[in-house]
Amino acid sequence: MSTRDWILHLDLDSFMASVEILRHPELRDRPVIVGGNGDPTVPRTVVATASYAAREHGVHSGMPMRTALRKCPDGVFLPSDMPAYEAASARVMEVLRAFPITLEVWGLDEAFIGARTGDPFALARSLQRAVTEETGLTCSIGIGDNKHQAKLAAQFRKPQGVSQLTTEQWTEVMGERPTSALWGIGAKTTKKLADLGLHTVADLAAADPAGLAGRFGPTNGPWLRYLALGKGETTVTDTPWVPRGHSHESTFTTNLTDPAAVREHVTAFARRLAAEAAGEGRTVIRVTVKVRFAPFITQTRQTKLAAATVDPAPIEAAALAALGRFTLDRPVRLLGVGVEYVSR
Repeated sequence: MSTRDWILHLDLDSFMASVEILRHPELRDRPVIVGGNGDPTVPRTVVATASYAAREHGVHSGMPMRTALRKCPDGVFLPSDMPAYEAASARVMEVLRAFPITLEVWGLDEAFIGARTGDPFALARSLQRAVTEETGLTCSIGIGDNKHQAKLAAQFRKPQGVSQLTTEQWTEVMGERPTSALWGIGAKTTKKLADLGLHTVADLAAADPAGLAGRFGPTNGPWLRYLALGKGETTVTDTPWVPRGHSHESTFTTNLTDPAAVREHVTAFARRLAAEAAGEGRTVIRVTVKVRFAPFITQTRQTKLAAATVDPAPIEAAALAALGRFTLDRPVRLLGVGVEYVSR
């Protein structure tokens, strides 16, 4: 194989559960489920990560904890411990940076890697060995011509696998898979595509771009076909990611029915976000409030500030102004407040 540029995607296997098993080796062969405060009977909490032993019982990330308990009553339920996961992730990234690669961190448990090599499989296995030897964690790696291909390939042979998906292989490997197999296409978009008679990746790749633009918009429509053709970003950068904003939200175990209590929560979120923005040296220009009414109706409202600031008073006032555009005549199950920073 000739030397050329490759993109790899490294995905740590059942990351949070694996960190917990390292801390508690006696759990190695047990179904471990991480989420919330570790109590699966608390309503409206979800699974953050499930070990592969738990996944054999049908438990997966995003599943309500109560459902996980029904599917796996003998599971070990543990609370999320974000500081421990952040420390473990930082150690993994430190190990990866020792290699002659470009590392683009995408989260606690995944990263894209740019490398010029004649044998990407050998590089991938070296990365896997180093991660396991230095941290005790395992990972799966996908190899591709672009980020989209590498991201999909990393899921083909989990855990601890190495897989490749290139432009040359794309149609053979992906053509007959459902459109939901593409990175970035969720359940709602899959249904809308099915309504148009587009069920597979090959169907979407052959679709009329104008028709897609008419249904999904002039940007999103062609982008969906772009994904189905196996295209994707080809640049890996190690420039630290600068967030455009930040948010906090909370799902309540008991619905809120008092508008005053709703305002108190929104105010507290706004003050917290103002303090965090100041601590990061960022200024806020826009505030968004999200309300999820029972049973499951989500709405958002947004307010732009007169001037960028970190002063909590106008940020709080903007949040309450956004909240004032909701009709609070139904029980509230979730509240969220987000801020948009001025771009650097």
